[in-house]
Amino acid sequence: MACKVTTVPFRGTKEQEEKLMAVIAELKDQPGSLMPIMQKAQDIYGYLPIEVQTMISDATGAPLEKIYGISTFYAQFALAPKGEYRISVCLGTACYVKGSQAVLDKLIELLKIKEGECTPDGKFSLEACRCVGACGLAPVMMINEDVYGRLTPDMIEGILAKY
Repeated sequence: MACKVTTVPFRGTKEQEEKLMAVIAELKDQPGSLMPIMQKAQDIYGYLPIEVQTMISDATGAPLEKIYGISTFYAQFALAPKGEYRISVCLGTACYVKGSQAVLDKLIELLKIKEGECTPDGKFSLEACRCVGACGLAPVMMINEDVYGRLTPDMIEGILAKY
């Protein structure tokens, strides 16, 4: 899996770092502790940027390459932050056949980010998914918990303006 590039600068706090170090101190001597440490780190920061991976490496002695490998192999880990408004475009069969790729392309154009990225202001993040369970409304996208169906690319700008 390719590294997702983030356009949002790392904004970790001292409190977050203290929480992470407490987790590492508690778990690091237990066998198989790297995954739980990484999961807790993601809970603390919301994602696993290279700065957090480096802190884990430095505090545990685990090679940074191993931590990066785990964080890019498992889908549960995110290398880029999620936006205040998380946009998910369904690319499942029903949605794709009805034009969801054009909807995704329009979002990429308007937000000036790629799939898997977050806008520099942290407002929007963009993901593609395989099914949201609303095939009868294809093509579909979700913004957080709001579902938008029967979409066309020309509807996207108006929907984004609500946020």
